[in-house]
Amino acid sequence: MTQMAPELPINVDSDTGVWTTDALPMLYVPRHFFINNHVAIEEALGAEAYAKILYDAGYKSAWHWCEKEAELHGLEGVAVFEHYMKRLSQRGWGLFITEAIDLDAGTAKVRLEHSCFVYQLGKTGKKEEYMFTGWFAGAMDQILEARGSSLRTRAEQTQSGAEAGCEVGYFEVAPR
Repeated sequence: MTQMAPELPINVDSDTGVWTTDALPMLYVPRHFFINNHVAIEEALGAEAYAKILYDAGYKSAWHWCEKEAELHGLEGVAVFEHYMKRLSQRGWGLFITEAIDLDAGTAKVRLEHSCFVYQLGKTGKKEEYMFTGWFAGAMDQILEARGSSLRTRAEQTQSGAEAGCEVGYFEVAPR
């Protein structure tokens, strides 16, 4: 494995210690800390209830992020989605690869390699990356709204690298 410096811009306020990337405040925490907290909340609430909460929160956050990034960088359409996948990948969640996207149809298929959840939890036999699911619909819907489309989507995790016989995860976006 070769090492490299982060590719995303990180600025630290010398007075407050607040990290920012692309003008958005960021937190930098160890993977085990985040995932241990995630697992504890899942155990307390139940996976289904927690997944719903994360879907809705992730949808909202992705919409906001894509809106701000599109404005900041002058991006639109598929370029916004690809920029989002790139930034997610640069943050250590895993490598997100857009295998297919059709804005007119409101569909996308995203492959996830090197999932932080799989690295931390191993082969659990479950879809461990459900936290990401709302992100894809939120990103797609923000892009559709910016294009003047009233179409809205729903995302689903269809495969996880944590499942037996699977090396990667997949997420699919389709109209509601």
